[in-house]
Amino acid sequence: MSIEFLMTSLIVVLLPGTGALYTMAIGLGQGAWPSVLAVVGCCMAIMLHIVASVVGLAALLHASALAFEIVRYLGVVWLLYMAWGILREGGTLDVAPDRRPRRAGQIILRGFLLNILNPKLSVFFLAFLPQFVPVDAVSPTSYLLGLGMAFNAMTFIVFVIYGLAAALARDHVISRPRVMLWLRRSFAGIFALLSLRLALAER
Repeated sequence: MSIEFLMTSLIVVLLPGTGALYTMAIGLGQGAWPSVLAVVGCCMAIMLHIVASVVGLAALLHASALAFEIVRYLGVVWLLYMAWGILREGGTLDVAPDRRPRRAGQIILRGFLLNILNPKLSVFFLAFLPQFVPVDAVSPTSYLLGLGMAFNAMTFIVFVIYGLAAALARDHVISRPRVMLWLRRSFAGIFALLSLRLALAER
């Protein structure tokens, strides 16, 4: 595994996308452990995208306009739903001290759906991972899976750091309603913009 792959992957992972934003929102709204559960859901979906790219399902998705459009617009709807859930009272970013936490399965499922309904991820891995496979690799498929697992492990670590950092800021946010209102509007706006970006994306 080359240093070029590790450095490039780290740069990609550090750029906050929907998964990182969801993890930070859960960290702010519910604390440290729920943010880790959010990361688990996001990374489960990423691993499925990686496997899909390795076995060729991503290429099929990319070639089929109908399949791509169905998954894409499901993703758009889910992102808009997440934006609404963050903005409304009692939603994802409600940080009331006496708030009842969401169930673990619900947090994981939402993170999973957030990433699995983004067809661009499979296409990204289809284009990204093969660049780092040596020409003399004995088993290119196994090598691709190894690269994908390394990428996902890096994603897990970085997202956990994001989530824990957000959880550390939770107590400060609870005592400042104006800051909380600004954060809720900002996160909701970002998710809405990401849904628009996905809706306008080309295959």
